[in-house]
Amino acid sequence: MGSLIAFANQKGGVAKTTTVHSLGDALSDRGRSVLLVDLDPQACLTYAVGIDPDALETTLHDVFAGRLGVKDALIERDNAPDILPSSIDLAGAEVHLLTKTGREFVLARALKPLVGHYDYLLLDCGPSLGILTINGLTAAEYVAIPFQCETLSHRGVGQLLDTVGDVRSFTNDQLRVLGGIATMFDGRTRLANQVLADVSEIHGIDVLDPPIPKSVRVAEAPGRGRSVLEHARTSKPAEAYRALAETIEALT
Repeated sequence: MGSLIAFANQKGGVAKTTTVHSLGDALSDRGRSVLLVDLDPQACLTYAVGIDPDALETTLHDVFAGRLGVKDALIERDNAPDILPSSIDLAGAEVHLLTKTGREFVLARALKPLVGHYDYLLLDCGPSLGILTINGLTAAEYVAIPFQCETLSHRGVGQLLDTVGDVRSFTNDQLRVLGGIATMFDGRTRLANQVLADVSEIHGIDVLDPPIPKSVRVAEAPGRGRSVLEHARTSKPAEAYRALAETIEALT
């Protein structure tokens, strides 16, 4: 059975999509079969892997709407993780699902035929705590929380953990917090090191090693349809994501 990991933080701009993309490539490089699931209507993950969301005829939106099975929306890629793509149409799923009984379980039911075919299913949740993110957390075995080492992002960790508590109570009592992932980390600043220490102490979660260092190489990569592992293989962030993939393998 594959491990389903949701990556979530209601605070935007914390390199969540970058982390999903990079870890997917790192795990694939380690010989693991990986599926990326883009749960964000902004479709940043879809775009980052080199696919134009506006040119797609079928996306995850069609699955949520009940028009297609999940295999019909799946895009298989050679020597790279497969992807369930998103588009702006997915925003309409929020409205559609509000009237449906069992709306929190739509993604879990949809992914069931695929779980046995992949070692890892990485779910990129949008920067909100709406019904799409709840679907991601309900489907997942683990949740990982990317956060930037600054005050507002740190606050978002606590808010997400409150939501995780609700999900455990009502839709997925098996959901486990894998840990926090420190992104865009600048170890030269006092604030970054303080927030790194506080997240573990205040929220009682592990922060997975290593932190991902800040670099312009990470920001450049999505515009080329690549992860930082392809764009700058020997850069410090690429090395950190490879090490983080090892950490995640050991924990799951």
